[in-house]
Amino acid sequence: MVRTLRLLFLFAIGIVLLTVALANRAPVTLRLLPEETGVFFGIDWTVDLPLFLVIFGGIVAGLLIGFVWEWLREAKHRAEASRRRGEVARLEREVSALKGKVGAPPEDEVLALVDGGARKRA
Repeated sequence: MVRTLRLLFLFAIGIVLLTVALANRAPVTLRLLPEETGVFFGIDWTVDLPLFLVIFGGIVAGLLIGFVWEWLREAKHRAEASRRRGEVARLEREVSALKGKVGAPPEDEVLALVDGGARKRA
């Protein structure tokens, strides 16, 4: 059911994109710099593309810029999570080491007497 809905949604998006592409086939000229500035610097880079390619290229470029921006913004959260994973691993090792010592007799003689007395009462 969900797969069918997903396929129908993708099909609808495809139809919309195809319609936009067919409606915007006229060529447009893209310039790297404004004409006067390009002449001043000696750079007159231009390319003629269909308008739908310009539209779709702008959407893709915006998505990529947004993804990179968010990845950079979340770097501090990833670093904090990594630090905490290391701390959790260290604490788990410490807990397992302490659990290994629970069954062992206490090293202090006074604690051994107290511990032995507690066992006799129980």
